[in-house]
Amino acid sequence: MDLPPTSKRMKRYNRKGDMMPPTYDIFNQLRLAGEHCDVILQTDGIDFKAHKIILCGASSYFQALFSSCWTVPEECRYKIHGISPEMMSLILEYVYTYSVLITLDNVESLLAAADHLNIISLVQCCSDFLEGQLCLENCIGIFNITDVYCCAELHQTTYHFLLQHFTEVARTSMEFLELTLSQLCTILEKDELNVRQEDVVFDAILRWIMYDPANRKAHIAVLLSKVRLARMEADYFMRVVQNNEFVRNSEECKPIIVSTIEAMYDLDVNALQYSAFQNSLTRPRLPSDILFAIGGWSDSPTNRIEAYDTRADRWVDVSPEGLGPRAYHGTACLKGFVYCVGGYDGTSALNTVCKFDPVSRTWHQVAPMHSRRCYVSVAVLHGYMYAMGGFDGLGRLNTVERYDPESNRWTLIQPMNSRRSDACATTLHGKVYICGGYNGIQCLSTAECYDPRTNHWTPIAPMRVPRCSLGVKAYNNKIYAVGGSNGATCFRSVEAYDPLTNRWCAVAPMLNPHQGLGIEVVDDLLFVVGGFDGLQKTCIVECYDGKTGSWYRAQDMAISRSVVRCCIVPALPSILEYAAPREPLVVAQDITPSTSNDLPNG
Repeated sequence: MDLPPTSKRMKRYNRKGDMMPPTYDIFNQLRLAGEHCDVILQTDGIDFKAHKIILCGASSYFQALFSSCWTVPEECRYKIHGISPEMMSLILEYVYTYSVLITLDNVESLLAAADHLNIISLVQCCSDFLEGQLCLENCIGIFNITDVYCCAELHQTTYHFLLQHFTEVARTSMEFLELTLSQLCTILEKDELNVRQEDVVFDAILRWIMYDPANRKAHIAVLLSKVRLARMEADYFMRVVQNNEFVRNSEECKPIIVSTIEAMYDLDVNALQYSAFQNSLTRPRLPSDILFAIGGWSDSPTNRIEAYDTRADRWVDVSPEGLGPRAYHGTACLKGFVYCVGGYDGTSALNTVCKFDPVSRTWHQVAPMHSRRCYVSVAVLHGYMYAMGGFDGLGRLNTVERYDPESNRWTLIQPMNSRRSDACATTLHGKVYICGGYNGIQCLSTAECYDPRTNHWTPIAPMRVPRCSLGVKAYNNKIYAVGGSNGATCFRSVEAYDPLTNRWCAVAPMLNPHQGLGIEVVDDLLFVVGGFDGLQKTCIVECYDGKTGSWYRAQDMAISRSVVRCCIVPALPSILEYAAPREPLVVAQDITPSTSNDLPNG
């Protein structure tokens, strides 16, 4: 099991707060002095004196060992097999003091000993230590350890980490090359495998085969059947996959290639129909992150929430009970919770803030802001949420407040240099940026940034044109200002700000005009959601790929709405509730690996 240099190599676990009366220190002193001991534990010929009552209190193993049905009452020496003297010394130290030094060198042996002796709390300490070491280089090794011992929670955590970081693990980990065929097949066939492009999966297969090509090249058909081949770029499939020497030389691969070409043609003609979700060649993987589109103005303020499945290009209605209608609000994801901040409910500007738990699908009120704020701008930085400017029902605001989720408290901080409503904010390189908006007289081209270290707002270069009702998002180390309006014209135009040069430059315009839009980055694409197109509310969604410099249409939302707000919720354990439904697979080719060392179903 490898460890990156930055990881901590040791940690002392002290659980005295759990169940340690002061008399246990006395018991340990008696053990060390060999006084009043009534049992001897022997490992590899080394004797350890101890007290039965203390051992029984720590483990059901010792309770059973010392019971009368296992041995005669006067017996006091027991041979403990499979545990070294070094580990027995640590075990007794923990049993008597509830404190133990766990290191990278002893954790596997200590976990095995604790599991063997059924010392559950020590097993948990070892699990916690291993979770703290979890990284790209060792996640497979840790997973294999948890597959042997009773570490169910760490088992799932490690497996989830492996699936989420598969691209990096497959490219860099030496442990990846040691996977069995059956283990690799089980990983590759998972919907939860976090890969944006299936060429990553094919490249991983080639790396695994090339580690031992003489023995592994025969498995190419088994592994190829686990790849969602029809979701590859056609050029890559024809040029790289079809022409690969292992694929060309395998008779079993030929029907897979033919089926893939047919499936690609069907996708090109019919787009992604729901029948494609049932075919192993076309079935989209589950998304790693979910884009939420929350509230906005339809015929009136709405509480509609749609979740976007980026891999399937599908919107799913996930509107839960508990949120009232809101428009001109702010949204953010902070520490796994979705916040809906301020806004307008059809009657008045709001200072209320609601928190959504995406696991339990419940809304809760948290502390209200100091001011009512609709047309508010919201951003998250360093574990805090910022609410900036807006309209309180009487005038435009330059005040800013910061929310601490730990204390559930809003604190007023340094105000902005300008009054701004209907602006938009984002964060980059440890600073908060807010751009454009409306000051009650005119649309603004000005922008400024806040540094929490100095509690100071600094003007930056103004945008090329005034924009209110715009979208602002950090993307590719720049600040993108997207769409919006100058009060008369709804824009398609986009510009990007480089903090290194303090300059804005033009970017390829959107396919359609959008103001009052939602904006987010997911799967390394900049998404623009809904809004107003200058004539009517729109359900249109499009995305910008910084690598190609082009905009593309995505699936429309179910309903048209303006001033919709978006946020990203990463890596949900309940991802299936927010993704397009996946029906059971119809496997294109029934090829089963000959080994049986499977990973669990996840």
